[in-house]
Amino acid sequence: MAEQEFDYIVVGAGTAGCLLANRLSADPANRVLLIEAGGRDNYHWVHIPVGYLYCINNPRTDWCFRTEPDRGLNGRSLIYPRGKTLGGCSSINGMIYMRGQSRDYDHWAAVTGDDAWRWENCLPDFIKHENHYRLDAAGDGDDEHRRFHGHGGEWRVEKQRLKWQVLDDFAEAAVQAGIPRTRDFNRGCNEGVDYFEVNQRNGWRWNTAKAFLRNGQSRSNLTVWHSTHVQRLGIESGENGEPRCVGVRVVRAGKDIMVKASREVILSAGAIGSPQLLQLSGIGPEALLAEHDIPLVKALPGVGENLQDHLQIRSVYRVKKGKTLNTMVSTLLGKGLIGLEYVFRRTGPMSMAPSQLGAFTRSSPDYEHPNIEYHVQPLSLEAFGQPLHDYPAITASVCNLNPTSRGSVRIKNRDAGQAPAIAPNYLSTEEDRKVAADSLRVTRRIAEQPAFAKYEPEEVKPGVQYQSDEELARLAGDIGTTIFHPVGTTKMGRDDDPMAVVDSRLRVRGVAGLRVVDAGVMPTITSGNTNSPTLMIAEKAAGWILADRA
Repeated sequence: MAEQEFDYIVVGAGTAGCLLANRLSADPANRVLLIEAGGRDNYHWVHIPVGYLYCINNPRTDWCFRTEPDRGLNGRSLIYPRGKTLGGCSSINGMIYMRGQSRDYDHWAAVTGDDAWRWENCLPDFIKHENHYRLDAAGDGDDEHRRFHGHGGEWRVEKQRLKWQVLDDFAEAAVQAGIPRTRDFNRGCNEGVDYFEVNQRNGWRWNTAKAFLRNGQSRSNLTVWHSTHVQRLGIESGENGEPRCVGVRVVRAGKDIMVKASREVILSAGAIGSPQLLQLSGIGPEALLAEHDIPLVKALPGVGENLQDHLQIRSVYRVKKGKTLNTMVSTLLGKGLIGLEYVFRRTGPMSMAPSQLGAFTRSSPDYEHPNIEYHVQPLSLEAFGQPLHDYPAITASVCNLNPTSRGSVRIKNRDAGQAPAIAPNYLSTEEDRKVAADSLRVTRRIAEQPAFAKYEPEEVKPGVQYQSDEELARLAGDIGTTIFHPVGTTKMGRDDDPMAVVDSRLRVRGVAGLRVVDAGVMPTITSGNTNSPTLMIAEKAAGWILADRA
């Protein structure tokens, strides 16, 4: 294969990359190449919502990363799913549509010095690609809803196609415990309890490959290469001796080739893949690069640092007199009825997102804003990938929305095919351990309310015998697991911030022709699920990139 040249090369056809490829190729003058290391999204379990069970930790659709043994988790190592297919993590994630809180974006504006990141300036970027079900019918949706949501965009948002009485009663118990009901988590304050809205269309998963690539792939100026692994960035000396990224070296169909970009290379390989590729290319912490004999291109100590994630602490309650998924799938008849319901109606458990009921509240009165999030499920199991328990139960997972623990992503050698060392350092601060203990107490308070009493709930995990802060924090380490929200490893910031990797317009500091556009650029994690904020980041970046060309 001869050397080829494009105007823009986007590395990673995941959440951000698919949108970027669509937006940049909308102008026929732009020659755009989108590169994905994974394969096509033609695995049937990608598209059936409950199929996340078969996509996560499956080498066909997941990189199957693992974390380093984590002291905060009492030495445990976790699976660390990252999408390895067109659509990236949007093809294997929980499908939850969640923007976070307005204060998240106002904080980004403060730390970058750029008001473009303020909530009121991000809202139009969320709305631009949104297609919200409440606005489907002409005249439907109140004016307030129209103010916060869009219709006609590519990113479909729907209500879930199922209800569970046990979850309805848990929601009422949450109200009795002081958590208000909400009808919309996505207006800037997500405090309250309700069923999550999801990225689905008529009972099918709606990933970014469907949303942004299906139409765009017919464009003659958009080239999509899947099953193509980027090895290094191509760096040359530019104006005034400053390094410039001029392309990428890839392995495609067994051949090693160089692909040039006349304008920009955009890394959208995610909070794990992008810092790994930067480090392999000589951009990152000097000591790390020297350790692996990688020639230094640009010393940026923040590359791979500042890793943040939401650790979910899974409380399990055994219940009586209630229907849960545990009991529904305990017989062949039950499994058959579930399958038939989905085949003929696209409803029921096979249309389920991993979590159905959500709640945002405070772990203690010390917080002025909701600082914990619940993902509540009508099922229970020992660990992901293991069978459901043989008794009826629910799981109430709670996570600290704003962890103060920070981790890292660092290459282990010069091999682009070798997974990096992922060290989240969960529960490594006193504040995070305190929030973990307090959040378990909030869960208990909800489960003790009259609305849930008819189920005679029995706390299986962590167990009522554990009461002190020390005990609960230790048990949180035993039962906590990632909720798959890594961010921050290529954070944006001011020029005087030595740990900032990109500026407020997402350009890599000191390397021309190179941007990072994915969840890694978040300086701090959003107060909720991170997929939709990543799309917003890509929408905003696409506007800047096109404006720069003009």
